[in-house]
Amino acid sequence: MTNFIPIFPLATVVYPGEPLNLHIFEPRYKELVRECMAENKPFGIPTVINKKVAEYGTLVEVLGLEKEYENGEMDIRTRGLRVFRVLEVVREIPGKLYSGAIVNYPDNDNRSKAGLLKQVLHAVRELHKILQVDKDFKKEDDQLSSYDLAHHAGLSLDEEYELLHLFQELQRLEYLKRHLYKAIPLMAEMEKLKDRVKLNGHFRNLSVDNF
Repeated sequence: MTNFIPIFPLATVVYPGEPLNLHIFEPRYKELVRECMAENKPFGIPTVINKKVAEYGTLVEVLGLEKEYENGEMDIRTRGLRVFRVLEVVREIPGKLYSGAIVNYPDNDNRSKAGLLKQVLHAVRELHKILQVDKDFKKEDDQLSSYDLAHHAGLSLDEEYELLHLFQELQRLEYLKRHLYKAIPLMAEMEKLKDRVKLNGHFRNLSVDNF
């Protein structure tokens, strides 16, 4: 399926199912959002990396208008729907301030494995424990997906984008697992280093057995 969508490029990665709150202040995007709300249609958020619109992004729907300011700015609630691939960016649309894109929607295999999901979730929680972060995913563990966990695994923007265009859930979970299994030992060592730095200059009670 190929179609034309209005686009709102952002230096972020949005995943399907993800809630996203946005503050709209630029005239072109105020126009885009008002039109989408009036016509009950979605818009696309392609990821911007190194100041360039990347090949992939996510279609989002407007869930509601939280607040409208006197100057026309808005706070809106949105949610990711599906990943798209940009075939062509249309920078000028007659009579519109915003741009658009011709896109298609790659097939996405969401089949998972309970054991692999459990490993990734355990690793995410281990990372959070090291970082002293308390996160409630608001879903039962067996209902979570890679998209629910990706923003909470310590990925860089480039890594989050790389995961966006993996179109099998098993691939995405394996990607997160590999990242976490490398990151957790490094973070644990950093915590140990912090502890050693804190001890410097303090009185310490040290002993060695058998001497």
